[in-house]
Amino acid sequence: MGIETDYLIVGAGATGLAFADTLLEQDPDADIVFVDKHSVPGGHWNDAYSFVALHQPSATYGINRLPLGQDRIDEAGPNKGYFELAGGAEVLAYFQSAMRDHLLPTGRVRYFPNSEFLGDNRFRNIFSGEETTVTVRRKLVDSTYFETSVPSTHKRKFAVADGVRVAVPGELPNLWKQAENLPQHYVILGAGKTAMDTGVWLLEAGIPPEAITWVKPRESWILNRARVQPGEKFFEDTISGQIAIMENAAKAESVAALFHALEDAGVMLRIDEAVEPEMFHYATISQGEVDRLRTIDRVIRKGRVERIEHGRMIMRDGEEAVPENSLYIDCTATAVRPKPVAPQWQGDRIVLQLLHVPLVTLNAAVSAFIEANFDTDEEKNALCKPAAFVDSIDGYAGTILGTGTNRFLWSQNPKVAGFLAKSRLDPAAPTIAWLAQNAPHRLAILQRFSEASMAAMPNLQRLAASAIASA
Repeated sequence: MGIETDYLIVGAGATGLAFADTLLEQDPDADIVFVDKHSVPGGHWNDAYSFVALHQPSATYGINRLPLGQDRIDEAGPNKGYFELAGGAEVLAYFQSAMRDHLLPTGRVRYFPNSEFLGDNRFRNIFSGEETTVTVRRKLVDSTYFETSVPSTHKRKFAVADGVRVAVPGELPNLWKQAENLPQHYVILGAGKTAMDTGVWLLEAGIPPEAITWVKPRESWILNRARVQPGEKFFEDTISGQIAIMENAAKAESVAALFHALEDAGVMLRIDEAVEPEMFHYATISQGEVDRLRTIDRVIRKGRVERIEHGRMIMRDGEEAVPENSLYIDCTATAVRPKPVAPQWQGDRIVLQLLHVPLVTLNAAVSAFIEANFDTDEEKNALCKPAAFVDSIDGYAGTILGTGTNRFLWSQNPKVAGFLAKSRLDPAAPTIAWLAQNAPHRLAILQRFSEASMAAMPNLQRLAASAIASA
């Protein structure tokens, strides 16, 4: 079978949908075909554990023209006082509505779920095996460059003896069905945001901290959610956090020193203040969550688990005895695999990447706006400089530098700046535009931010170059 379209988008997850939404608005003639392996839109949200929630406020996630959530401030729980964070089920329902109620009704979008992209503009239905060739008049859009791995789909990298109970986080809410055979102990494997979410869930479910063991191969720096809130209510706190980043980046002797300075400034958090973090993935957390997680004091730091046997774990740097009736919770999936960056516009292909780290849907919307409003690949790539995903802490200087460079380029271009000022996905520009109309005196702080950013650039370049040289 053969079909034609202007844009063939591979992947109907957050980035693909955000790109399509803005493209349809900006280009009234554009026709789009989606190809996706899942049965419904939403990408990795289809596979995520049931109690997963956004790191960032709902107010700045999703597609540009469809609000997510109610712009509500949470009044209870560890996120109390901050903008609501949509849960996994809510996000998945949102993306399904985005496709069903907003994109498909335009008559300019066709959607092929349960389909494997084969390359060469071909895809195959997973069930029927039927292959389709797509004649692409303009661009192939690859929204899968950063493949997201979640616990339910990743391949386990450690061995497990027969009879040992191992679960992924998504299975925890169903443990009540095994009330007669509940574990007596719980072991969290992994140190990333999934492991943190799992620890909070266990504690909130009533599991006492002494019944939890946490295997942490590395410690992580975490962004303090209090300093990354959008909207005019939080404007001074958020901008002050950004100023702290830039002022400390200008004088830090090393990236490690920068993180410590930002911890002192309340921008960064860590769960164990006695351990030097090696990892930073832009995970965002509240002080309330940190306080809960600090009650788990049985923490094992002997490297990654290699094998689990009855009553013991064998790790890279030793062994550890564990109660026999334990449930091991596998949180070892890597959310995003680091890959080398490349230009986004590559002739007949657009490869969506990170521009403003870590706001993936904003990146996609800006990319679609630039695709529709600028002519040449040279112009488009000049406005979008992809930044590498952060794994170790040393990569942080490069992401600050990359994000700052793109924000400066966008602010200097009237077209892009005008788009951002009206985009709900941008946590800064619409607030600044509102304040300019309603409370211009509050914008005086931006001068300090601008001066701090300019002063930070030379040292950030030095720190980023040093990280590349030592990699």
